[in-house]
Amino acid sequence: MANKQIDMRKIKRIFKLHTSGVSKRRISQQLGISRNTVAKYIDFFKRYRLTAYEVEKMTLEELHGLFKADQRPKSPKLVELQRYFPYFDKEIRKTGVTRQLLWEEYYAKHPDGFRLSQFKYWYAEWQKETSPVMRMEHKAGDKLFIDFTGKKLTIVERDTGELKELEVFVCILGSSQYTYVEACASQKLEDFIRCTENALWFYGGVPRALVPDNLKSAVTKSSRYEPKVNEVFADFAEHYETAVLPTRTYRPRDKAIVENAVRIIYTRVFAPLRNETFHSVADINTAIRELLEKHNDMSFRGREYSRRSLFLEVESRELMPLPEKRYEIKRYAQATVHKNSHIYLGRDKHYYSVHYRHIGKQVKLVYTDSMVEVYHKHERLAVHQRNRKRYGYTTLAGHMPSHHRFVSEWSSERFIAWAGNIGESCQGYIMAILDKKQHPEQSYKSCLGVLHLAKKYGRGRLDNACRRATEYGAYNYNMVERILKKGWDKLDEDTDENLEMPEHQNIRGGKYYE
Repeated sequence: MANKQIDMRKIKRIFKLHTSGVSKRRISQQLGISRNTVAKYIDFFKRYRLTAYEVEKMTLEELHGLFKADQRPKSPKLVELQRYFPYFDKEIRKTGVTRQLLWEEYYAKHPDGFRLSQFKYWYAEWQKETSPVMRMEHKAGDKLFIDFTGKKLTIVERDTGELKELEVFVCILGSSQYTYVEACASQKLEDFIRCTENALWFYGGVPRALVPDNLKSAVTKSSRYEPKVNEVFADFAEHYETAVLPTRTYRPRDKAIVENAVRIIYTRVFAPLRNETFHSVADINTAIRELLEKHNDMSFRGREYSRRSLFLEVESRELMPLPEKRYEIKRYAQATVHKNSHIYLGRDKHYYSVHYRHIGKQVKLVYTDSMVEVYHKHERLAVHQRNRKRYGYTTLAGHMPSHHRFVSEWSSERFIAWAGNIGESCQGYIMAILDKKQHPEQSYKSCLGVLHLAKKYGRGRLDNACRRATEYGAYNYNMVERILKKGWDKLDEDTDENLEMPEHQNIRGGKYYE
């Protein structure tokens, strides 16, 4: 470092010009400082891996303290203690580990070392030197901080050349600062949940709490004490067995870690992509993932480990396991149980059955891409596989009144097959009844009545009765039953003497002509 330290404002100016691409010679000329001095300050910032944004946001006092600590002569005892700090920095993130416990481990090995108060002081000073911006500590596996960047990325529609802006989702684990980034179409609920879920599967586990900023997709009503979490996002958290802890309004420190991550992402993701052209969300996310790998593999300044190594060594084992299946977004609707024991889902224009005891009730529908559930006062009344057939019916037989169940239990094919076992004439007769295109309930009742006559009169007689009724052109249960009762099915085809004419609405009778 230069023998005489220059003004801190000039030091910040040096690094700002350097990161803007200005040469060291040009910086020297603009600020009136020798090139060697400029080079030494630039090397100092590089050694601590400070970004341009971090240097800009540091106060003059913090910057001065950083240089002062770098120049301060250290005693052998302090040098020995500082060798432990990177190890302590990992251990302090583990559940139950405190500074007191770490000091006891250190003091057991070095009885002539620093006492607890001095230990804490030098450890805090080391943390300031290595992390001048972010000083909060988070336990491993505890929280995942979530936000969207203020700036957006852009893709170009391949066919039209239209520019389309994309939102950029960022989340960071509190302890390891292992980061996930994804570009998506919007900040709407479905995109937000999908990105959050992709992050959990990227990490391979679930933290104990999700900490979103007060995004509309996550929080419907912000509050310092009891914010109201979006119903769907709360259900998502329940699926993954984690909690939602929105950041408090007007409390910047609650979200400092993710805001700092966003600033770094601007430098390490946005800047490298600024001159590239992408035509799809998938393409830009592939490029983001490559840059994200580099970011997570980059060592922290002042430490010999990276976000990834810290995550693998400390935090990954503290995460809760993922569920077997991914979450399906739930949507909600209101409906009334109709008199036919069905409710109507307007999104699909489809009907689903509910037990007839609930006819007339107002119910709540909860549906996903695969399931439809019906609730009344928190009681689940029915669950169905989702069916998108327009104006179709999904019916469970147990939901229908007993006198309606046959509609769902029987079909035309079953009646035709049943009649075929009796005889050709009977099968033809049943097909004729079905072809009359009556209401299904009426047709099925007629078929059922005709076929049940075989129990009383036998299959042979019923088949003959159906043949005789076909000759009369009468297709109903009453005609077949009358033929069997009168014994007309036993008469020869040519016998017409003393034959009593069957009663039928199409037969006028002798009195008609008098």
